[in-house]
Amino acid sequence: MGSDDAALDILVMGAGTIGSFIGGSLAASGVRVGFVGRPRVLGALALQGLTLTDLEGRRTHVPPAELHLFERVPADIRPALVLLTVKSGATADAAVELAAALPAGTPVLSLQNGVANARVAAEAGPGLRVLPAMVPYNVAEVGPATFHRGTEGRLAAQDDAALRPWVAVFERAGVPIDLHADLLPVQWGKLLFNLNNPVNALSGLPLREELLQRGYRRCFAALIEEALAVLGRAGIMPAQLGAVPPARIPPILRLPTPLFRLVAARMLRIDAKARSSMADDLALGRRTEIDVLSGEVVRLAQSHGMQAPLNARMVELVEAWPARRERWPARQLLTQLGL
Repeated sequence: MGSDDAALDILVMGAGTIGSFIGGSLAASGVRVGFVGRPRVLGALALQGLTLTDLEGRRTHVPPAELHLFERVPADIRPALVLLTVKSGATADAAVELAAALPAGTPVLSLQNGVANARVAAEAGPGLRVLPAMVPYNVAEVGPATFHRGTEGRLAAQDDAALRPWVAVFERAGVPIDLHADLLPVQWGKLLFNLNNPVNALSGLPLREELLQRGYRRCFAALIEEALAVLGRAGIMPAQLGAVPPARIPPILRLPTPLFRLVAARMLRIDAKARSSMADDLALGRRTEIDVLSGEVVRLAQSHGMQAPLNARMVELVEAWPARRERWPARQLLTQLGL
């Protein structure tokens, strides 16, 4: 590739936690990566470079001189691949901006929560080749320009000829990606796990500490069970992403904590720095992604003549949190859900 920014290999559209970690990992392996983000993040990256750490104890630093930073998508940029990592509420606007600047047919990988962002981006940015993907792990911003992966897993994406040359590149960068003929079951499998995001956010606790409290696990289990009933009515079989099938997760979550520690040792392989992105959003007063998590369950239920009252209540509680700004103890959250 050439030395100018137009010759970038990958453009990260949304230099937040996920975009910075995956894009930074690729940059550290020699891929030319550009980052589009908010001034707060870009300012820290320009000053300090990008520092990445993970659950396995690795630490990587990309110097500022090796980062290509933009507040908007440059009109003359020609990346071979775009990583769309903005929050769900910004998907349409990001797609419009990308479509206005990039050549038709540019592949865009939607590394976002929920199941509908790729469709939203494709509708808002005609001409883009938008492909759905799934991020299995948690990444937290633990300091200025410092991002930590606190859980494990492999990226997943819809199989497409445009992505196949990148599989080896992502593997070398330490962010391996698997391609699937049908990604929807994988997305729903991940969404089931993400139903803990609102529980974690309202708990005010780090992920591991929250999961070690049975009351919060009971809330999480009930949300999953309700979602599984809705998926069953819709004829969707969520993929198994962990050690056990989705239907076995709620009974495991409800176990007494000493037993849960033994049975769910893999689930608890989370370090103390890990927290949900929704918790960060609430703390910073940002719009959350509750609508593409519990809200998605509610909409799917309604489209099949059902109700999903527990997930609907979680949407209400998260949306009402700015007026409360106090953590929900497990007993109170159980009461709010009628459990």
